[in-house]
Amino acid sequence: MTTALNHRLGGGFLHHAALLPDHVALTAQGRDVTYAEAADTARRWATLLVEAVGRRPRRVAVFAQRSVTSYLGVAAPLLAGAAFVPLNRKYPRERTLTMLERAEVDAVLADAASLPQLPELLRSLPRRPIVLLPDTLRADAPDLGDARVLDAADLAAATAMDRFPEVSSQDPAYLLFTSGSTGAPKGVPVTHANVRAFLDANQDRYALTPDDRLTQTFEQTFDLSVFDLFMAWEHGARVCAMDPLELLAPFKYLERNQITVWFSVPSVAAVLRRRGVLKPGTMPTLRWSLFCGEALPRAAAEDWQTAAPNSVVENLYGPTELTIACTVHRWDPRTSPAQCVHDNVPIGRPYPGLHPLVVDEELAPVPDGGTGELCMAGPQTAPGYWRAPELTAERFFERDGRTYYRTGDLVRLQDGEFVCLGRNDQQVKIGGHRVELGEIEAVLRRAGAAEAVCLLWPDTQTVSAVVSGANAPDALSDACAAGLPAYMVPRSVHVVDAMPVNANGKVDRPALRRLLDERSGNS
Repeated sequence: MTTALNHRLGGGFLHHAALLPDHVALTAQGRDVTYAEAADTARRWATLLVEAVGRRPRRVAVFAQRSVTSYLGVAAPLLAGAAFVPLNRKYPRERTLTMLERAEVDAVLADAASLPQLPELLRSLPRRPIVLLPDTLRADAPDLGDARVLDAADLAAATAMDRFPEVSSQDPAYLLFTSGSTGAPKGVPVTHANVRAFLDANQDRYALTPDDRLTQTFEQTFDLSVFDLFMAWEHGARVCAMDPLELLAPFKYLERNQITVWFSVPSVAAVLRRRGVLKPGTMPTLRWSLFCGEALPRAAAEDWQTAAPNSVVENLYGPTELTIACTVHRWDPRTSPAQCVHDNVPIGRPYPGLHPLVVDEELAPVPDGGTGELCMAGPQTAPGYWRAPELTAERFFERDGRTYYRTGDLVRLQDGEFVCLGRNDQQVKIGGHRVELGEIEAVLRRAGAAEAVCLLWPDTQTVSAVVSGANAPDALSDACAAGLPAYMVPRSVHVVDAMPVNANGKVDRPALRRLLDERSGNS
C-alpha cells in the first residue's frame, strides 16, 4: 500500500482535508459536512471495505440517493482502491439486479432509504456481496440473509485508513450503466486517467477555488454528477446537493447557499424560461453556468444569461464513453445567436488533447463543413464496454494509432466549432438521459407485442410507442413501468394492425408519425 494519490480520483479530497479541515465539503440533507469529517468518514469506510473483502476490493455498489451516505459513499471505494458503481432505488428491481450481476461487486454500500429494497436483490444474486450500512444499526435493518453486514456501529469503531491500496491510472474509477439497445443496460468503465484528464482540462478552464460553491442537480447514476463532486473536492470547494423540487424555483437556494457554479441539463433552464421566472438579475451569485446532457435551446441560453448577469454561460457536450464532456461552447450574447443551428447552441470545440474526426457511414473523413458522425480520440476515451467485446468493436475503432469512439451524433464544423444536427441511430436524449429506443422496444416485445417501434412524438422530449400483434396497450405500459426507469416509459402506446414499411422493407417511421398526427387530430 502507498499514500501516493496524486494520479487517482479522490486524491485532492484528502489533500484539502489536511489543508482546510474546517472548510465545508458537502451540504446535503440540511447538513454541512466539513472536509475533516468527510475524509475521516470515507477513510473509516475504506478500512472496513478492505478488511471485510480481505484484499483491495474491485467494485463497490453505492445503493444510495441524494444523501450524505450517497456522496461520501463514492469517496470511500476510491480510497479503498475500488471503482464505485452507482445504483438508484427509483429504478425497477430487475434493472438494478442486472447492474449488480454484471458488475460483480464485492460490496454494497446502502443508505437507510434504499435499504428496504436490498433483501430481495441479495436473494437473487449468485454471490452475496458484503453489505455496509453507514447510517443504520444492524438491529434496525431487514433480514439480509447470509450476507456479511457491517453497520453504523462497526463503521464508527473503524480506524481511518492512512495507507491506501495501489491503483493504476488505467484502473476503473467508476462503472456506469447506460441504456442499451439489446434490452439491458450496458456498462462503461471510466478509468482514473480518463477522469483526471477531464478534471485537469476543466480546472484550466474554470479555475475553481475553495471559495466556490457548486450545485449537485443530477442523480448519481448520471455521470454529470461526477463533475460536481470532484471538481469541488479536488479544489477545496463546496458541493451543495439540491432537492429536485428546488430546481423548480432555484433562486432562493442559490442566494442562501451563495452558489457560484451552476450545472444542470438544459431542460431545467427551458422549463424555468417557459414559466417566465428567469427575470433579469435573479441569480447574481453565479460566475459559471454550465449545461450538458441534451441540446441547449438558444432562447434558454439568452434568458439564463440575463438572469445571471455575472455568469459565463457554457454549453458542454459529451457521452459517458468520452468521460462526462468532450466539447464546449462559451455563450457570447453578441455572436452566439447567429451560430445556432435548429435554434440550438453549438457544442463547440474539443477539450485540449482530444482529437475529433467527422466521418461518413463508411468511416471515411468528410470535408470540413460537411455533415458526418462525430468520433473522438484522446485521454478521455473509455477503454470500451464492460465485458462486451462485440459491442466495443461496433462503437470503437483504431486509426493512426488512436482509439476513436463513435458518438452516433451528426455534426458539422462551422466557424471553427461543431454544431450538432441530431442522431444517426435510435439513441435519443430524454431529460438529459441517453436512451436507446431499442431497449424500450425490447421490453414491449417481451410483454407480448409482435412488433414495437418507439419514436419521439409529439415532441422531442416524449417517447411514444406503436405496436402490432397486441390488444392491451395498458398492459404494455404497465410492463414498461415495471421494467424501465420512469424517464424511459412511453407516454402512450398505440396499436396498429401492421407496421407501414418503406421501399427497402424497413419500418416507415415518418409514416408512423403521420399516423399518430392523424389520430390526434394534428394532421
